[in-house]
Amino acid sequence: MNVQLSDYNESTAISATTNVPKLGIGLAYQGPLRSFIESNESFNYIEVVPDILWTDLGPGQEPRYVEDPPSVSFIREIRSKVPLIPHAIGLSIGSAHRFNRDHVIQMARWHEEFEFPWHSDHFSYNLVENGSVDINVGVTLPLPHDWETLDLLSPRIAEIRSRIPIPFLLENNVYYFNMPEQEMEEAIFLNRLCDSTGCGLLLDLHNLYVNSRNAGMDALAFLDRLDLDNVIEIHIAGGMEMDGFYLDAHSGTTPAAVWKLLDFTLPRCTNLGGVTFELFGSWFTEVGEERLRRELDIMREYWSRHQPEPERTSL
Repeated sequence: MNVQLSDYNESTAISATTNVPKLGIGLAYQGPLRSFIESNESFNYIEVVPDILWTDLGPGQEPRYVEDPPSVSFIREIRSKVPLIPHAIGLSIGSAHRFNRDHVIQMARWHEEFEFPWHSDHFSYNLVENGSVDINVGVTLPLPHDWETLDLLSPRIAEIRSRIPIPFLLENNVYYFNMPEQEMEEAIFLNRLCDSTGCGLLLDLHNLYVNSRNAGMDALAFLDRLDLDNVIEIHIAGGMEMDGFYLDAHSGTTPAAVWKLLDFTLPRCTNLGGVTFELFGSWFTEVGEERLRRELDIMREYWSRHQPEPERTSL
């Protein structure tokens, strides 16, 4: 169906930026980073992929999500010191065959315990239908920037926001191929998605850089077209070359081109809550504590240049 923005209920368009605290600099949690996280005060919050802390037993199981007690206990301990921001991977909000309401209910339980100021997932899908079961393809596959996609996502975002009454963000996806004949440019689509649903954006600048490297897109032109008032969180990371592609591998420190994008973007994000550095735990030994600490120091320098001092939050 070719939907017009006026067709959406205006009550869904409540600003996603309501009561977003300025947290500052964040670090994405990975198991191998535990000792670094415990012994450092170089970040203002921790972001965690909650799906790595539980086992999903599948639809119809009760309980469906079985949490790993030691991991959740560690996250609970960190939450007593700094805010926690969930960045999930299990929702697969763009799957056409099924909306995973169990995942939304699980995230609502987490919000009751951890009281995070916002949460996010990916503008993508990773679950596909195979008869009566779902198959996880293991990567976040991009969605077309079409009215049909907007029509699919809008009621799902409304349901998420009604169950968990805090800002919900979607992250711009990385892609390694172009979809022909899309109805909208990516930035225009994301603007319309936010305007019509009230969701916010997690702007991953490394994803943007990956797409500029592989698909030849103009990253600054994208940022010029994007309504940066919708950006609540920013991600930065490092990547690697493989088989003729540049990969969003979270495998090292931030490239110089991504720092330039951050410097351009930070002063233009009026409702920004934080900037998060992502590093996969398997690369922590190679990067090392000193380089990781320096990465966070540079992030803080950029934040101080363009944003107000981080707010102290009550825990």
